[in-house]
Amino acid sequence: MQAMVFPAAGAPLEQREVPRPTPSAGQLLLRVLACGVCRTDLHVLDGELTEPKFPLIPGHEIVGRVESLGPGVDDVQLGARMGVPWLGWTCGECSFCRRGEENLCDWARFTGYQLDGGYAQYVVADRRFCFPIPDRYDDVHAAPLLCAGLIGYRSLRMVGEARKIGFYGFGAAAHILVQIAAWQGREVFAFARPGDAAGEAFARSMGAVWAGPSDQPAPDPLDAAIIFAPVGGLVPQALRAVRKGGTVVCAGIHMSDIPAMPYEILWGERTVRSVANLTRRDGDDFMRVATQVDLHTKVIVFSLAEANRAIEALRAGKVHGAAVLVPG
Repeated sequence: MQAMVFPAAGAPLEQREVPRPTPSAGQLLLRVLACGVCRTDLHVLDGELTEPKFPLIPGHEIVGRVESLGPGVDDVQLGARMGVPWLGWTCGECSFCRRGEENLCDWARFTGYQLDGGYAQYVVADRRFCFPIPDRYDDVHAAPLLCAGLIGYRSLRMVGEARKIGFYGFGAAAHILVQIAAWQGREVFAFARPGDAAGEAFARSMGAVWAGPSDQPAPDPLDAAIIFAPVGGLVPQALRAVRKGGTVVCAGIHMSDIPAMPYEILWGERTVRSVANLTRRDGDDFMRVATQVDLHTKVIVFSLAEANRAIEALRAGKVHGAAVLVPG
């Protein structure tokens, strides 16, 4: 099969012909229909996530058709359309797994990081961590749901009943989440990169009630804020924007250092917390929501061979929405 391979630290992706994988016990073999390009992929390729396997096939927002079943899999039909997310395997036995906190499993392995992912024509995946895709979404528009949607949804749950929410960084996750927040009757205030007028307009078009640059204060006190941009300097800004008792959620897997800040902006029982990975419950719950809300994902489509170009577009901030690879 054809795949885009990350051969070594610091190297660009290389298009290679590699053996088609064979499903082991408990696994599915899927023919990849589409794979989203996530900011986490940039963190892997840029060395900010430091434990990838080499060589590696990246990609963890995968939509595929089941081609064959590994031993022990008897609950999926051949030809079924399934989604494969970031969390690819957990031990099922540690204290975190037994408490339903499998997202924190110390032995977890991740798709497109320690496990080969979807920048390829075929992929194998653990059946336990594959989700049926609602029929209302085509392959390309479903791909961003598998991480941007899932992690965004987990982040939204972290803010409880907050009604006025600030989104810092308006990319793939935020443009999905703002639609769910509006459906729930909440208001989203979007903070884009300073000078990114197109990003602000995009946020308003997707349902934000206000959009402005991230270095400016919020127009109203916020109940909560979710930081999608991997910029630690946004944490003090978000804390200043939320009311007493408010919550700031750091939604990314990687963030630059949080600068020193005065205690007074944390005081007042404000909370800062992170989101780590996802659970199968998150996936099941989010896909149920996706059947009720007609989520519109804005995508830019690239061929598999154009993966490096898609990555550079995302890195340069030229993707408003999500980039998606489609195997030829």
